[in-house]
Amino acid sequence: MIEESIVIKQNHEKFVRSICETGTVWALENKDGLATSNSDEFEDEEGNPVLLFCFWADKALATSCITGEWHDYKPIEIPLNTFIENWCIGLYNEGYLIGSNFDQNMFGFEVDPLALIVAISNELKQQNREIKLHQYKNMAELVEEIEKYA
Repeated sequence: MIEESIVIKQNHEKFVRSICETGTVWALENKDGLATSNSDEFEDEEGNPVLLFCFWADKALATSCITGEWHDYKPIEIPLNTFIENWCIGLYNEGYLIGSNFDQNMFGFEVDPLALIVAISNELKQQNREIKLHQYKNMAELVEEIEKYA
C-alpha cells in the first residue's frame, strides 16, 4: 500500500513536470464530457465520494485508459494555460478534484485544483518557463490570488 502511494505520488510529480515541459495536458472526452471518477480519498458533506476529473501528461497514457466505462472516449489535447484558467479554476469553483495520470486500474493521484496550480507554478519556475495567461498577468499573480484565499 505504501509502495503504491509512493508510485502514485511519483507519477503525479512526472505529470506536473511533463505538462510544464510540453505545455499540454490530455483528457478523455465523449459526447457527455470529460472522463471522471470518484475519489477514493475525499468525501463531500453527505459522505459521498467527491467527483474528480482525470487528466494525463501524454496521449499514450490517456489512450491506454480507453477501456471499460471509458470505451467510447477519445483523447483530447488541452493547452496548459487553458487547463489552468478554465479547468483547474472551474473545477475548484464546482467543488471537484483532479486526478492525474490515472492508469488502466484507476490508480492515480487526487489533488485539489488550486494546489495543482501552485505545483505547476513552482515547476514552471524551476524550468525557467513562463506561460501566457488570458485572465491573469502571469502565474505569480494567479498564485498570489490563490494564497489570499487559502
